[in-house]
Parts: sequence; C-alpha cells; structure tokens
Amino acid sequence: MKISARNQFEGKVISIEEGQVNAKVVVDTGGQQITSIISVDALHDLELKEGSSVTAVIKASSVLLMA
Repeated sequence: MKISARNQFEGKVISIEEGQVNAKVVVDTGGQQITSIISVDALHDLELKEGSSVTAVIKASSVLLMA
C-alpha cells in the first residue's frame, strides 16, 4: 500500500485500554511511546493485542509544543 504520510514509526503495542466506543493504544517505537485513540471497531478489525507489530503513521499539518 502506498501512502502520502512520511512520518511512519515501526513499533509494538505495549498496552490497550478498550472503552465502549474508543480504544487507547500505546505503541513502543524503540524508546519512544506513541499513543493513538482508535475506534473499538478498528481495534477488532486490525486484531490488535499487546505485542502486535504495527506502524504508527502520523499525518499533520502542524505540531504544537508547549513548555
């Protein structure tokens, strides 16, 4: 599959918190953690579980930082 997003990070799912509508999925990319909120339907469709290998794809027009 081709995709325009260039910010892609390979990692492993380290935790999943499943709610009624959404799921919080934390991915370890080798020292950094990325948290994604996805639908429970997507969680089940992707068959994600702790230890699953995934690619986090980030597409954003801006990234805001605050200190």
